[in-house]
Amino acid sequence: MIIQAIVFLPLIGALIAGLLGRSIGHRPSEFITTGLLIVAAVLSWVVFIPVAFGDGLAGAVGDGNAAVLKIEVMRWIQVGDMDLRWILRVDTLTAIMLVVVNTVSALVHVYSIGYMNEDPHRARFFAYLSLFTFAMLMLVTADNFLQMFFGWEGVGLASYLLIGFWYTKPSASAAAMKAFVVNRVGDFGFLLGIFGSFLVLGQIGFDGAFAAVDEFANSGMPTIQFLAWNVDAMTVICLLLFMGAMGKSAQFLLHTWLPDAMEGPTPVSALIHAATMVTAGVFMVARLSPLFETSPFALNVIIVIGAITAFFAATVGLVQNDIKRVIAYSTCSQLGYMFVALGAGAYSAGVFHLFTHAFFKALLFLGAGSVIHAMHHEQDMRNMGGLRKKIPITYAMMMIGTLALTGVGIPGTNFGFAGFFSKDAIIESAYAFGGNIGSFAFWMLVIAALFTSFYSWRLVHLTFHGSPREPQHADDHGHHDHHGSAYDNAHESPNVMLVPLYVLAVGAVLAGVVFYGMFFHDVEHIEHFFAGSIFVDHQIIEDAHHVPTWVKWSATVSMVLGLVAAWYMYIRRPDMPGRLAASNPGLYQFLLNKWYFDELYNTIFVRPALWIGNAIWKGFDDWLVDDKIAGGLGRRVQNVTSWMVKLQSGYLYHYAFAMLIGIAALLTWAITAGGLL
Repeated sequence: MIIQAIVFLPLIGALIAGLLGRSIGHRPSEFITTGLLIVAAVLSWVVFIPVAFGDGLAGAVGDGNAAVLKIEVMRWIQVGDMDLRWILRVDTLTAIMLVVVNTVSALVHVYSIGYMNEDPHRARFFAYLSLFTFAMLMLVTADNFLQMFFGWEGVGLASYLLIGFWYTKPSASAAAMKAFVVNRVGDFGFLLGIFGSFLVLGQIGFDGAFAAVDEFANSGMPTIQFLAWNVDAMTVICLLLFMGAMGKSAQFLLHTWLPDAMEGPTPVSALIHAATMVTAGVFMVARLSPLFETSPFALNVIIVIGAITAFFAATVGLVQNDIKRVIAYSTCSQLGYMFVALGAGAYSAGVFHLFTHAFFKALLFLGAGSVIHAMHHEQDMRNMGGLRKKIPITYAMMMIGTLALTGVGIPGTNFGFAGFFSKDAIIESAYAFGGNIGSFAFWMLVIAALFTSFYSWRLVHLTFHGSPREPQHADDHGHHDHHGSAYDNAHESPNVMLVPLYVLAVGAVLAGVVFYGMFFHDVEHIEHFFAGSIFVDHQIIEDAHHVPTWVKWSATVSMVLGLVAAWYMYIRRPDMPGRLAASNPGLYQFLLNKWYFDELYNTIFVRPALWIGNAIWKGFDDWLVDDKIAGGLGRRVQNVTSWMVKLQSGYLYHYAFAMLIGIAALLTWAITAGGLL
């Protein structure tokens, strides 16, 4: 019953707050949804702790490959030979995700009680949050492709509802629509990948699919005939599945929705970026690792896309001024790290970074929300400064999050924040992968680590250090407010918002050092911990541990260089960033405008689509159908009806005369037909 409770308690909360919110009121809705999530989070740890520190998953059955606990909820789809059951699949990978999703979601729920205190639609907001959590739980407990797709689309729907929560704000509605449409592109590939898997493997369930893949070792890899080419079937399937991951996890080319998702309330950003939507793609590739292992080409593509994403997002993060957008691009970059690990075959390292990242990224987002709350909804870092004296607790929490994100630690020791252990594991795996692709990924990640350190400390310096830079705002009559600025009125957040930060800070400090042994220390530990839930490549793990010393230190050196550069440019020489931007306007605008991807997509896709739509609407529908075809018919009908209208005079003697003519005509016909004439 524990697993069912973990999965369905958020749904119960969503239904109560969504359907009964107006009847029971906002406060009960908040308490019910939050209480149920806290219970689900505690139960998730109850399931996870024996897996991590005990004898494994209670009740799990070994099927020859993996230790899995399966709980049937109901029969779902029965068509011909296909008999699909709704089964909750729980193994080590699922247990990790249950902890990540429910812990972060429960803390976001608690935090939202304070953050959304003045919002008039709080019950709806909490219903959406719980629905989002349930959809993600459906995804991570899926036992077959269709069940995963249900959760996959569920998180897409919930993200649309939450990003556009303030739907009266045009930018929020546009951002929600953008996220939905860009994800449809990725989901189209994902759906084709599912169809391809069913076609080639003949299985819709994961266990059946993995068994079918194992058979290829004896029978040879299947091929698909496409036009004149004979292509490897598994490569096509894996690339299509990865296309779905690119959309959900905002990888390069399908990343454009992620920064705009900042239009939603800040707790939403924390939930999307730390635990739910963007981690779905990483989870999916890890879950289907036996499939991806059949296609080295697909894995190489994953490494390259991941490395480019890590570098690209880090460059854009260097110049962003919105505090939430900086952290958003950081998420995009860190997801790139995770995919490099997956592509290199170090699946456990990718999942490790997903696990640690959830804590410090949620901490950073909720910390940013605390700053925004203190500054009365100001998000531009150029209008902040000196806040460490006003909000010291938030400052301390943001510092812990920054130390974890930038990967502060000492290689070769057990000292380090969460991000240090998982990020270094990925960088070492990329180097160990070798070849041109491995070298490319390694250097992209090291440079991204430098940029990450720079923009993270830039955020800290602009927000908390130095002197207040807030401009005086003039009112509608041009008078300046001298009675108190946002800085003067800044205040620490209430405890309901700070307590979640404390919990996340513990995770940001300890998640790396405590769990390093299970995720990456040695192959035996990894094999025992994951118990067959992901593919473990022994060679890449061994090689990663034996890389040269300079490789192990490369990320730390990059982190220190970024820290020093940020201190020099924003504390020692605060005039320097402005002069650099002025002397390199092209590069500055290129980065500020996110490599012009939005403008490029607008030119390539949006404008032609609008042109075709207008052509069909005005040219085909209005001019041809309405005017020429239907319009011509319409005019004929109109002529006949106007003539008939003239016959309806309303005079009795006109109708009597017409009746007489009719009778005369009838008699004439009868006489003629009867041959009387």
